Amino acid sequence: MIGACPASFDLIDPVLFTLPKVWIFGPFPIRWYALAYIAGLFGGLVWVLRLVSNGALWGTTRKTQTAPYSRAFVDDLVLWIMIGVIVGGRLGYVLFYNTSMIWETPLRVITGITDGGMSFHGGLIGVTLAMVLTARAHAAPLLRVSDAVAAATPIGLFFGRMANFINGELWGRPAPDLPWAMRFSADPTCQLRHPSQLYEAALEGLVLFVILSVLIYRFKALTRPGLITGAFLIGYGVFRAFVELFREPDRQMPEALQGYVTMGMVLCIPMIALGAYLVWRARKAPAVGERAA
Repeated sequence: MIGACPASFDLIDPVLFTLPKVWIFGPFPIRWYALAYIAGLFGGLVWVLRLVSNGALWGTTRKTQTAPYSRAFVDDLVLWIMIGVIVGGRLGYVLFYNTSMIWETPLRVITGITDGGMSFHGGLIGVTLAMVLTARAHAAPLLRVSDAVAAATPIGLFFGRMANFINGELWGRPAPDLPWAMRFSADPTCQLRHPSQLYEAALEGLVLFVILSVLIYRFKALTRPGLITGAFLIGYGVFRAFVELFREPDRQMPEALQGYVTMGMVLCIPMIALGAYLVWRARKAPAVGERAA
């Protein structure tokens, strides 16, 4: 249902349609948020399958140009990633941004997921655990698995941020003089604000996807295990920290830091540091094709 702000620009109802009640079950609202997750996972699956079907991208020779991973492996990986995204994203949101929910309304930790409230950094932890478990189960090199996942992650980020925009959540700071500023229906102050969700969709989604694709196809980055993973961590961390300057500040930080440093910025610091290490490590080691020569 659309909020009460009379001058709202986000006139798309977060609920696409509602399935009717059947006996004692339902009704079931189908939200854009859920469709965004489905679109992101499906788009990511298609892209990963495209990458792993081209052995040359991974450093194999033309005579042995086969997929580094089987379709069954990718299907298994995507299943566990889906679980990691949902569970990790929700728990991350509660632990990083809304800790009081644990003792005030503990059931909403689970039931409130349909209303939004997910954390990328929590989802990243969940995805990492999913990759570790899948890689061990299939005896696959972890960094090569993470490279494939990192290359496809911007697709999911794009759809996720667009869902944030449709939901009218995670809006930006007040910007009354900005030509493209918007009002969001759930904002009690009804101020003109930065559409920071669209900034993130563009930078974390489209721009980062293009950067990683150029590294893969132009510079053969997949032949250096960990390079794409590191580039993704750096790119996301930098873009997210930049957009935090335009997002409504968090309330989790100490009062003296509010308005200057956000939780998102703090969580991006270890991402950028780890990404820089992985890039340095990948650049220092010989490429896969060079090792086989």
